[in-house]
Amino acid sequence: MKSIIKAVNLSKSFGDHKALSDINFAIPKGQIFGLLGPNGAGKTTFIRIINQIYAPDEGEVLFDGEPISQEHIQKIGYLPEERGLYKKMKVLPQLVFLGQLKGLTKQEAKESASKWLEKLQIEDWANKPVETLSKGMAQKIQFISTVIHNPELIILDEPFSGFDPINIDLIKNEILAFKQEKKTILYSTHNMGSVEEICDHMAIIHKGEKLIHGKVETLRKSRSEGVFEITFNGNMISFTNALWTGFDLIHHEELEQLKFKALIKATTAKNINQLLEAVMPFCEILSVIEKTPSVNDIFIQEVNNKNQEINE
Repeated sequence: MKSIIKAVNLSKSFGDHKALSDINFAIPKGQIFGLLGPNGAGKTTFIRIINQIYAPDEGEVLFDGEPISQEHIQKIGYLPEERGLYKKMKVLPQLVFLGQLKGLTKQEAKESASKWLEKLQIEDWANKPVETLSKGMAQKIQFISTVIHNPELIILDEPFSGFDPINIDLIKNEILAFKQEKKTILYSTHNMGSVEEICDHMAIIHKGEKLIHGKVETLRKSRSEGVFEITFNGNMISFTNALWTGFDLIHHEELEQLKFKALIKATTAKNINQLLEAVMPFCEILSVIEKTPSVNDIFIQEVNNKNQEINE
């Protein structure tokens, strides 16, 4: 899969502090890529190097196969975690000004801004000063300023901060629409649930080092411990006796008469098919799923393992 951003042996220090240490990974084109890490992990430093706010001490960043340079800036939209708008300036003139900074003509910027104001349901505020807007509305304006020039790469640092659930869904749908348009989204966040929901790939960095990266589902499945949740109609004793061939019963509950939900862990057996073969003669299967660790589980495990390694 072709990458839009590739970090090659990327390192950056500030005095004695190593913000990034020999980082290598690629962000695939047309995908949503989650960049995860605790506070101080190096996420913001990495993003600022892409935006050429910082220069790396060693290594390089490639944009679509070329060493990243100023000419690529207009192909990038960046929503920083620390928001910043001109509070006294009216909404539409401000968006037009910011669009022009990204290479649009005044007319192009006005048309794009007006389209986005309508799409995000705040067109009635176009001629109001930013300081009169609620926090959520101001966040929408900041989001529009990020995408007004139709960038190829959209970098979003905690984009849902300050939004209520309705507006979170609104922005989330726009992010997914960008993916349908083959745009690439780099999504930096502490919200593990949203990574699971919308991201195709992810990387975890901690103390300036990459811990893991890859497809979200592949990383989750690779850490599966062979635990299955099965719902069935039948006799619990007969079901339990059938498990001796390669599974242990961890927990069960009776949902209603002769209807159970059970949590099963594989011992010598290897997959879900073997579980079904073992129990199907003794019950009616209603549902069965393999319980894979969440992104949050993986994050905690990887960070704890790294901390333990550092402390040893």
